[in-house]
Amino acid sequence: MSNRRNLAAYPHIVWSALFIVAPMLFVLYYTFTDGAGDPTLENITRIGTSNYLLIFLNSLCMALIATVICLVIAYPLAYIFSRMRADTQSIMMVLIMLPLWMNFLITTYSWMTLLEDTGIINTLLGYIGIGPLHMINTPGAVITGMVFCFLPYMVMPIYSVMAGIDPRIIEAAKDLGCSDRDVLFRVVMPMSISGVISGITMVFVPSISTFYISQKLGGGTFQLIGDTIESYFTGTAINFHFGAALSMVLMIMILISMGVMNRFGDENEERGLLK
Repeated sequence: MSNRRNLAAYPHIVWSALFIVAPMLFVLYYTFTDGAGDPTLENITRIGTSNYLLIFLNSLCMALIATVICLVIAYPLAYIFSRMRADTQSIMMVLIMLPLWMNFLITTYSWMTLLEDTGIINTLLGYIGIGPLHMINTPGAVITGMVFCFLPYMVMPIYSVMAGIDPRIIEAAKDLGCSDRDVLFRVVMPMSISGVISGITMVFVPSISTFYISQKLGGGTFQLIGDTIESYFTGTAINFHFGAALSMVLMIMILISMGVMNRFGDENEERGLLK
């Protein structure tokens, strides 16, 4: 039986080696070598210039804003969905996942059409004497695109955790005198922390590394780290070594943020068990 289990694990091991370990090794190699293949730290030290630090900071700020907005929208939605009938919950979750079934490029171009100075939103605002408002090629447009594209990744894990809460726990809390507000803040929220942590991670990671949304909705008026990395691999000034260095630093930032969030989630679970 153990041999069969080991045999079943081989495809996963091969997949991980080809598409996770091997790319990581290539990133490390290009990061610490120059064009001639000689060892160097120049690629890392170059990132310390103010220009690239500002790009990292802008990317971090916009990713945090998009993540917070997604959380503020997703949490009440997930709570409302989890309290609905089972058949209604299924319908609501299908509606939430519909944007994920659409091509990412089509979604981004649709938002370009909506936000343009002569787009649908400004046309409708013109009918009531407002505008036109300049929305395209702004940080707000990029954040809007991030929120729309990544919101389902925040709703789904929070909803999954809330839907799994035993209704008898909520009934017991009400029997002990808790109001609906107390049930939400003292029962549901502590028990849904794991879903919140998963949702934040699933939204923050693609938000900080995105490049297509910022290119189309930002119009090239500012750069995020994803745009910068992409330019060194496909742009006119191709530099695999520096692009790999930027990618490695971004990866380290993501791993640190995930570690902090997981640690935060573990501490909250421990506190919940102690209570």
